[in-house]
Order: sequence, then C-alpha cells, then structure tokens
Amino acid sequence: METVRIMLIVVIVVLTLVLFIAGIQVILVVSELRKSIKRLNAILEDSVLGGGLIRPEKLTGILEMFKKKKKTEVRKQGNL
Repeated sequence: METVRIMLIVVIVVLTLVLFIAGIQVILVVSELRKSIKRLNAILEDSVLGGGLIRPEKLTGILEMFKKKKKTEVRKQGNL
C-alpha cells in the first residue's frame, strides 16, 4: 500500500510540473502573438494614413467590392 501512495505522489508532482511549464509556454506564445499584432497594426496604419504602400482610395474601393459581393450573396440566398 505504501508503494501505491509513493507512486501516486510522484505522478501528481510530475503532472503538476508539466502543466506549469505548459502554462508558461502558452503565456509566452500569447504575449509574442500580441506583440506581432501590434506591429502589424502599426504597419497598416502607417501605410494607409501615411500615404505609403496602400492608398486610401484603393483600400476603400476594395472594401466596397467586398460589400457589394456580400449584398449579392445575400440576395441570391433570399431568392432561393
């Protein structure tokens, strides 16, 4: 009976350590993802507002195209 308790304690300690390390890794990945999204957001703001790679009139044209496509899809689904 004593060996079963010792094995159970060892398994619990090992699983706790593994879960703790996995939790730390998840936190690091999420923080890195957050930094990447902030950088991407800054790049997109600079390109749109700064008159860089993307011109606002072209961007709005693309957005209007997507809006028209969605409206036609909704109309097609409504006619079925």
